[in-house]
Amino acid sequence: MKDPRTSALAIVLWAVALLCIAQPSLALPAAGAAGTGAVALAAVRLRTRRRASGLVVLTLLCAAAVGVVVAGAQPARAALTASDGRVVEAVVHVSSSASMGSDDRLWFDARAIALGAPGAPEAVDAAVRVGAPDIAGADMGARLRVVGQAKSTSPSEKAGLVIFGTTAEVVRPATGVFAIAAATRAGFVARATRLPEPGAGLLPGLAVGDTRAVSEELNAAMLASGLSHLTAVSGANCMVIVAAVFWLVSLAGGGRILRVVLALAALAAFVVLVTPEPSVVRAAVMAALAMLSILLGRPSAGLAMLSLTVSGLLVADPWFAASPGFALSAAATAALLVLSRPLLRGLGRWMPAPLALALSVPLAAQVVCGPVIALFSPQQSLVSVPANLIAEPAAPIATVIGLLACLAAFMPPVADLLAAAAWLPAAWIDRTATVSAALPAATVTVAPGPIAALTVGLLSAAIVIVVVTRRSRRLRAVSVGIIVIALAAAGGRMLVSGPLATLTAPAKWAIAACDVGQGDAVLLHSGRRVALVDTGPDPDALRDCLSQTGVARVDLLVLTHFDLDHVGGASAVVGKVGDVLHGPVTEDRERRMLHELAAAGATLHDASAGLSGALDGARWHVLWPDADPVVFPSGNDASVVVEIAGGGIPRTLLLGDLGAGSQRLLLASGRLRGRYDVVKVSHHGSRDQEPALYAAVRAAVALISVGEENDYGHPRPETLALLESDGTRALRTDRRGLILLGLDRDELLVWSTRAPPPG
Repeated sequence: MKDPRTSALAIVLWAVALLCIAQPSLALPAAGAAGTGAVALAAVRLRTRRRASGLVVLTLLCAAAVGVVVAGAQPARAALTASDGRVVEAVVHVSSSASMGSDDRLWFDARAIALGAPGAPEAVDAAVRVGAPDIAGADMGARLRVVGQAKSTSPSEKAGLVIFGTTAEVVRPATGVFAIAAATRAGFVARATRLPEPGAGLLPGLAVGDTRAVSEELNAAMLASGLSHLTAVSGANCMVIVAAVFWLVSLAGGGRILRVVLALAALAAFVVLVTPEPSVVRAAVMAALAMLSILLGRPSAGLAMLSLTVSGLLVADPWFAASPGFALSAAATAALLVLSRPLLRGLGRWMPAPLALALSVPLAAQVVCGPVIALFSPQQSLVSVPANLIAEPAAPIATVIGLLACLAAFMPPVADLLAAAAWLPAAWIDRTATVSAALPAATVTVAPGPIAALTVGLLSAAIVIVVVTRRSRRLRAVSVGIIVIALAAAGGRMLVSGPLATLTAPAKWAIAACDVGQGDAVLLHSGRRVALVDTGPDPDALRDCLSQTGVARVDLLVLTHFDLDHVGGASAVVGKVGDVLHGPVTEDRERRMLHELAAAGATLHDASAGLSGALDGARWHVLWPDADPVVFPSGNDASVVVEIAGGGIPRTLLLGDLGAGSQRLLLASGRLRGRYDVVKVSHHGSRDQEPALYAAVRAAVALISVGEENDYGHPRPETLALLESDGTRALRTDRRGLILLGLDRDELLVWSTRAPPPG
């Protein structure tokens, strides 16, 4: 696996499995201490060595099995590489649930049975990941025909190819049990979403793991508050199903065999209903093994069950090791089995027993899952434990009653009544997530990766030691020191990014390229007025930029086009905007966004060439698109292009995501006149550029707004070479962070939050 984060996830999972396997052998010396004499001690040592040798052999056997599985998948993956970067037609079998992505596509895992050039796909058999337009019938078991651009993936991903679909059709709908499950889910989602917000969109996620009705704002709040696991069907849901069946069968007088058989059948039906995601598979297999052990009259310890489940699933499907959901599910289960009791005893020394009991479970999960989350997520929740403490009591109620409402679809009055009953706890969880995520310092931003994971892991270990350990004063003192240092660092960072944020930036900046990841957000400052061109993909990142630059209100907001990497952060400025210039509107999502801005007081304007205005002492002009575009009616090539100059702002050209074809038309229009001081490079520095335009602009500085990690290779080496050949200095947000430009006696000054790497 090339990505160190996915490699680290694999290490976490194997560590869980092997430590659980090793647990009995680690306990042997304590058991042997009761024996007498050297003979007993020698026997214990011999058994320990044998167990250790067995563990090594088992590890090697597992590694060999994984190698066989991975090697067997390589021919199919290799056959997909020829489609990289091409437009393809694929016939696929859907093999997972579908979730709505930030690009308004339905994303799901699938098995491709035909793939190739449009109109001539050839037979294949390989795992792919598909993003299709939002169509009905994209359910597990359905067969779809998708046309779109294909991109190869890294070896750490099970799907050898990602298809960004532009068109899709259902060739054959799901049949059998999958059709029944899809219809049942769809009926429940429709019934739930007829209820009022908050809570309506969240209820299907709590009951059956269907998150398509969860808004982007609520999804972000669930992540920030550490409650997103409630909409991921896992062990808790499986436990509820098994316990309910055991209880009902026992009430009817059924014996142990009947209870186990019916519970297994119910569990299998539940997995089909919610679709077999990695965390669901782990939980279901573990529950099935536990029930079989009960059937055999030999109940096993939870650690042994977890070990067998994780090891077996990783051997059967090694790509589970790169699944964050699977890793978090396994880690959280291990945490509850190993840490919850010690934490309960430790917390019980400082607080009442009921409160200690309530805190021990979310705290155990948080300290173990925190380092795993830091591998792939740029934020750590600081309100996770109290938010879970408040929301957790409502989760099983919403889950059980919601599931009953789903299953009662054949009795509409009963289903409506149950759905309404489940709505109240769902609304409670919704409000808990929203309120806790809005608290000051609810999250802390980290650079995801192994270093962040090690840092969070060290802090987590220090917290556990302080709570649990009583004897070693030196160890407790070191742990307290680590916690104090972490709190001081976090407090200092909050001050710098909060009340003292403006002290970290020069006062006379004119242009600010915000560090918002893979997206665009550029501030323009003249006198007492500010313009914002695009909002980036993340509201929190934009808020940080506004705070650091001391911007409280945006007088002019330009939405160049409606890709989410340019407008996803718009909620951060709702109610703070005067005028809005926007490009062509084609979708309901775009209309809803503009309506929200207008309802909060903004004045909307369709932007087209010839429109102009003032920003205090500066003048701005729209150069593109034409009023009635024919060639490029929407999308990247219809991006609003603005030039601005004067009032302390150097002459600047902002190109949105304009492609090479539209750049040529813009150049031919004669609207670009003279030299510019600054150009915002189109489309994050992609290779879709027109060299003649940049040669005509001859800018001194080029701003490239780009994420540190992106799958597109932005900025492209060809684009950087093009800028260099024109004598233009490229400034990139992925290397410099927030970039500020200003004028001092006609000299262009540059300031950034990070020093650029050498070379």
